[in-house]
Amino acid sequence: MRKTLAAALLLTLAACGQPGAGGAVRVTLVQGLAGEEFYETMACGARAKAEELGVQLDVQGPQKFDPTLQTPIVNSVVAAKPDALLVAPTDVKAMIAPLTQAKQQNIKIVLVDTVVEDPSIGLSRISTDNVKGGVAAAKALAEQIGDKGKVLVISTDPGVSTVDARIKGFEDEIKAAHPAVTSLGVQYSHNDVSEAAKIVNAALAKDPDLAGVFATNLNSATGAGTALQQAGKLGLVKMVGFDAGPAQVKQLKDGVVQALIAQLPGEIGAKGVEQAVAAVRGQQVTASIPTDATIVTAANVDSPGIQKVLYKAAC
Repeated sequence: MRKTLAAALLLTLAACGQPGAGGAVRVTLVQGLAGEEFYETMACGARAKAEELGVQLDVQGPQKFDPTLQTPIVNSVVAAKPDALLVAPTDVKAMIAPLTQAKQQNIKIVLVDTVVEDPSIGLSRISTDNVKGGVAAAKALAEQIGDKGKVLVISTDPGVSTVDARIKGFEDEIKAAHPAVTSLGVQYSHNDVSEAAKIVNAALAKDPDLAGVFATNLNSATGAGTALQQAGKLGLVKMVGFDAGPAQVKQLKDGVVQALIAQLPGEIGAKGVEQAVAAVRGQQVTASIPTDATIVTAANVDSPGIQKVLYKAAC
């Protein structure tokens, strides 16, 4: 009898400790880059949803968007064995191995913003429709330059799923619908502001008639804008940036960029927590959730609707 009662008690205690049986779900969000407004806004959305759902949320991230820096963070998280991992992989290939280790530990994985090539990793993948965003950027830039002239794309690094998709959307749209626009191709800034500035300075020296720039992310836009300002090319070389952090909004208001493509990182973070909790509790999970992007211009930036989608430096 004692053995039976003891066994029953152990089963009861074990059940109480299981997230699906009423225990607190423990989730860790590993950002692509700590401190960047996009990922901080994502963290704000995740924190708000975690508080609403009674979830224990930890947020970590590397100091650079680099798989060699993100991998040890993921490894450390795996060792701590949270119930779920929200992660923005910094490389489509290099992050497969550490995330496979997490999967083997039965940690529920939700990919937010970026993805990896292995389709078996990520019970849910939540991201902006980046191809569509790239198309929107191409249309906006073509309009700004009168649908003719040379344009340059500045991105982070090849192998980052989100920016690769933006480039594809942009280049496909230019090729298909803007025959008088000449693409000078893509150059990579390694997500470094100063490197993006150097790229634009070199481009201006090589092609003084450069008409436009598409910067695929926040740091690329910041660096490109600085270079255009220093070269006295404001308003002469048009620029469309992706993302809408405080620095980009200032550039928009100052006339450095003519349009921004704002994502919804807060929504991505919130939906990531929802999907992680569902996965932990054995509930239905949505495999793919695309989120929208919004075109921000000087004409609409101060409207209440647009103000809601601008990124935050902190919650």
